[in-house]
Amino acid sequence: MKINRMKAKLLAGTPAYGASVMIPSPQLVEMLGHAGFDWVLIDCEHGTISIESVELMVMAAEAAGITPIARPATNRADDILRLMDRGVMGVQVPHVNSAEDARRAVEAVKYHPAGARGLAVGTRSSAYGFSGPMAEYVAAANRESLVCVQLEDAAGIENVDDILRVEGVDVFFIGPSDLSQSMGHPGNPKAPAVHAAITGTLARIVGAGKIAGLPATSENVQQVQQQGVRYIYTHVPKLLGSAAGEFFKAAKRP
Repeated sequence: MKINRMKAKLLAGTPAYGASVMIPSPQLVEMLGHAGFDWVLIDCEHGTISIESVELMVMAAEAAGITPIARPATNRADDILRLMDRGVMGVQVPHVNSAEDARRAVEAVKYHPAGARGLAVGTRSSAYGFSGPMAEYVAAANRESLVCVQLEDAAGIENVDDILRVEGVDVFFIGPSDLSQSMGHPGNPKAPAVHAAITGTLARIVGAGKIAGLPATSENVQQVQQQGVRYIYTHVPKLLGSAAGEFFKAAKRP
């Protein structure tokens, strides 16, 4: 089991910067690693990525020295298991609305005694069984794997204090897009009620001494960091759009 360098940065109090990818492209993951990102979010909830492509994208991440994290299609244990067995170093679990939801996420990621993840011989995550005794792999996997839960529904925000008390959760990520929809302002996270929910929840996460997560762009990443957020990612289309804008601005300059 490899060392989760992104998790180590977070635990040391250092921001870790990622980028989410929704299309099946190992090459794009490799580019992100060479570009300097700490981690990549392989998005299987909203993207077109198959389980076979996840494995190839994880290989690309490892080759480029970037930590692979995946977002499962659902918060079900079987969806999480399939990703973990491909070798991802953690998962960002969508729609966690209660402490019980969070506990189930931890159980799906961790082996006994920390959880109930299915243990099989010869999976890629255990180097196909060539990494040494199975017991040593289990201990390393439980130590290095990362559990991030997404608070992206009004119910999750309401239950945040209970969720924060769940052992084994590393990151508490606020999803502004789905939250805005859940609160009746789809696509508008700056609506006063949504903005208040986001800032208030961030304060509770940071105040509890936990690691907070949020998406960011070049326009607001400094503000996000000042709010105490350490688990930060942007979207590849945002990166391309920003770079394209700068290119055409320069090209059309008189």
